[in-house]
Amino acid sequence: MQLETCPKCACKLSATSETCPRCGVIFAKLARADARNKIEEHGSKTNAIGQSLFQVKDGEGCFIIAIKAVFLALLSVYGFKLIFTPILAFPDSGWWLHAVNLTFHEAGHVLFMPFGRFLHVLGGSLGQLIIPAIVTGAFLFKRDLFGAVVGTWWLGESFLDISPYINDARAGQLMLLGGVTGSEVEDYHDWEVLLTRMGMMNYDHALARLSFTIGTLLMLTAMLWGGSILWKGYRNRSQN
Repeated sequence: MQLETCPKCACKLSATSETCPRCGVIFAKLARADARNKIEEHGSKTNAIGQSLFQVKDGEGCFIIAIKAVFLALLSVYGFKLIFTPILAFPDSGWWLHAVNLTFHEAGHVLFMPFGRFLHVLGGSLGQLIIPAIVTGAFLFKRDLFGAVVGTWWLGESFLDISPYINDARAGQLMLLGGVTGSEVEDYHDWEVLLTRMGMMNYDHALARLSFTIGTLLMLTAMLWGGSILWKGYRNRSQN
């Protein structure tokens, strides 16, 4: 784009000016310098974001870091147990957090009830995803990164928890909250209703695997993220 005035001294320029007749600045070199500055500025912002995601809270001693490490280890053990549980066996895995998810699942139905039948039904699955997502965001806002790690892990677990329900849309064999299966009561199974309305019933198994995969990736991300934060904290404390 042709400059109308010199960016350095504000001298008016002709349409073909490549240098400023007053201060002598070469516009091509000035443009290259501006481009380099923008790249460096972008890199600085990227590094700042990266550092903020892995920073350690001030004042945390080795004892607190050790407690968090034990907790992360427990999350990792249970996480890998769930990740390697087949979708069909997942409801029978005896995982206690399912009861917690179920509370927010049912609350989601109530919350989305005013928005029509489709969102009312979908609201159950949305509810048990929205809550851990809010928890993660709240911890990030407070710059409590380890709390955000736990929230991310929970969000991944909730995706895993939904996958058997999606997978059962056609079969309708899971025992639901009312003590009946989807095949026993018409228009009762959330994902049977949703996939029927969307004309996607044949994709129930594929969508279940997608949900399970997303959950797996989120849980693995949380474990690696948490390990990196704690390792950095340990190294910083040991060097002091």
